Amino acid sequence: MKIINIEESVFEKMMDRFGAFTRKVEAICNRNSDKSMAKWLDNQDVCVILNISKRSLQNYRDSGMLPYTQIGHKMYYKADDIERITPFITQREKELTYKRKERK
Repeated sequence: MKIINIEESVFEKMMDRFGAFTRKVEAICNRNSDKSMAKWLDNQDVCVILNISKRSLQNYRDSGMLPYTQIGHKMYYKADDIERITPFITQREKELTYKRKERK
């Protein structure tokens, strides 16, 4: 283990800068608190809410009908976007189900 000695004045300057950095980070977090992940839904949540398969969800993403954000390999959706398209998707899924029944 190494021991490093620094002057008290240098240590105090470092602590002041660290405190300033901490305040800036907290200010940024507070300013952007409305963008918390609590308001975002993942694939599974959306599939359950809309009662659709993962493949249907992918089709809605690919067609541009459903906006999303990708972080790494995971997709996230805004709850507002899901609410906005829910009536359209519900109607579309009903129509597809009806067409499948007609074919049989």
